[in-house]
Amino acid sequence: MNKKLVAVAVAGVLAAPLAAEAQTANVTLYGRLNLTMEAVSGRAVDPNIPATGNQIQNRTVYRVSSNSSRLGVRGSEALGGGLSAIFQIESNVSADTGGGLLGTRETFVGLQGPWGTFKVGNFLAPYDDIHPIFGNVPTLTTSILSTAALWAQASQSKGNGGFDARLGNSIRYDSPNMKGFVGSFQLSSLDASSGQGGVTYGNQATQQRHAYVMSMGAYYTNGPFKGGVAYENNQKVRGQGLDDWALSAAANWNFGFMKLGGVYERLDYDTATGNLKRDFWGVSATVPVGPGELYGFYGNAGDGKGNAANGTTIGQLVKGGGTGASQWEISYTYALSKRTLAYTGFVQTRNDQNAFYNFNINPYNVAPDANASGFVVGLVHFF
Repeated sequence: MNKKLVAVAVAGVLAAPLAAEAQTANVTLYGRLNLTMEAVSGRAVDPNIPATGNQIQNRTVYRVSSNSSRLGVRGSEALGGGLSAIFQIESNVSADTGGGLLGTRETFVGLQGPWGTFKVGNFLAPYDDIHPIFGNVPTLTTSILSTAALWAQASQSKGNGGFDARLGNSIRYDSPNMKGFVGSFQLSSLDASSGQGGVTYGNQATQQRHAYVMSMGAYYTNGPFKGGVAYENNQKVRGQGLDDWALSAAANWNFGFMKLGGVYERLDYDTATGNLKRDFWGVSATVPVGPGELYGFYGNAGDGKGNAANGTTIGQLVKGGGTGASQWEISYTYALSKRTLAYTGFVQTRNDQNAFYNFNINPYNVAPDANASGFVVGLVHFF
């Protein structure tokens, strides 16, 4: 059955009084199922062993994981004069265990015209647009193969120092494409008194504050080259008077026989004893091999530095020596059709003696000075 007709039927059931109007709009039902079979291993803390005993053990876990699987409805309506109303409702689908959450992914309403796009709702910030430039696009920048295990502290929530998050209470503007250049700006209000915006606060009586996130990016595409720079500022998100920011730049060049990418990032956090900083860099290569694409990545996160006290911790970033980590991976993706992908890969996050970074998506929590390793076979279908 035609997807548009199915979407109209669904809209009619949910909102019968609006059926006539819905049929005049361009409405599409879409989705993605991305499932992986994984073997992950590392040295982990075993909660079943008493604290007085040896809590660190090596173990391998075999599991099936759902990786950003989704179901959504999107559409537009021409308003005249080149102006269109746009909307999207995108829901998470837990394809590995069943269930899901309505409207928790990219969900918004907005306007689009020759001047650009304006939208209001819940969505990723411009800072996240850096990731596909250097990241593992053949495997959709998700699963344990995600190259954001170290970059942006992406495994961490906003309230715990992460800079790669979907934010509610957001307004965003994206400029039109001007000879390859696109600029983006987003402002997200996180009401500390109500805990909105996906951030969990402590005692509300002592933490009445208005927190917000400002994110902006500039991106340029010209033939085989693509590059971008993004900045994000978290004001009072982790606490009163705390100002955190991240700056990231990435680029790639497609030579035909190979696409090379690179990224640099600086994270900077306010703490009670001073600022905590970290530098990160990474390189990637995508090579057509046979009917598919071979992808390789190496990234390195330096030690936590700055004038904060040694041992100060924000998310997985720790101040002091031996707190850095690296991530490397290799994967191969094969398109079975225009809508179905199969892929396989191996990834490892290698921690220094005082570091405990893990995977970004579906993490395997590790003890300090331990590596998180994983072998994956995945299948994706788009509809």
